[in-house]
Amino acid sequence: MTVRVVIADDEDLVRAGLRVILSSEPGVEVVGEAADGAEVLPVVRRERPDVVLMDVRMPAVDGIQATRRLVALDDPPKVLVVTTFENDDYVYDALRAGADGFLLKRTRPDELLRAVKLVAAGDTLLFPAAIRALAARRPPGPDVPGIDRLTGREGDVLRLMARGLSNGEIAAELVVGQETVKTHVGNVLAKLGARDRTQAVIAAYESGFVSPADHG
Repeated sequence: MTVRVVIADDEDLVRAGLRVILSSEPGVEVVGEAADGAEVLPVVRRERPDVVLMDVRMPAVDGIQATRRLVALDDPPKVLVVTTFENDDYVYDALRAGADGFLLKRTRPDELLRAVKLVAAGDTLLFPAAIRALAARRPPGPDVPGIDRLTGREGDVLRLMARGLSNGEIAAELVVGQETVKTHVGNVLAKLGARDRTQAVIAAYESGFVSPADHG
């Protein structure tokens, strides 16, 4: 199956470089480009990509607003934020808005290609250390709706998700089956109203349910 990609970045050189890298990989096709967040939605509606590589800092409509518009679609693409600085509040806000992960612009080509294929397959590109660092810069807010409805075991699963553990690793840690973990993860996402693991982990930090110091 070919992974269809749209590139959104206001720098012509960056878009050209990403296109060259992506087009060199069999099974990956760049089907459109946007020079601003305002252009992303029409391109996505026309081309129906699997993945959007989204710059966060664009002049008219930034990547945060563009991401919100995309995830509101009936059949949204996966969104990978591409940024210069990992300790950037724009990145945190884009992840909160529903982005599936982020990459630095200095990322190696093979890592970029792996990330695109990973999120296209339905996985979340979670960087626990980076999210922890971003969360540490913000004080905990009020409880996230649904956080008080988590069972004890679901809370355990969420804490392990915040450490970046996969379902298999969580299963080993809790000495349960992977299907059981998958059920718990689904329940956590549903109760928190989270689109994916990244949003669930951010909700855990924002509510104070998990502290950045816990895994420092």
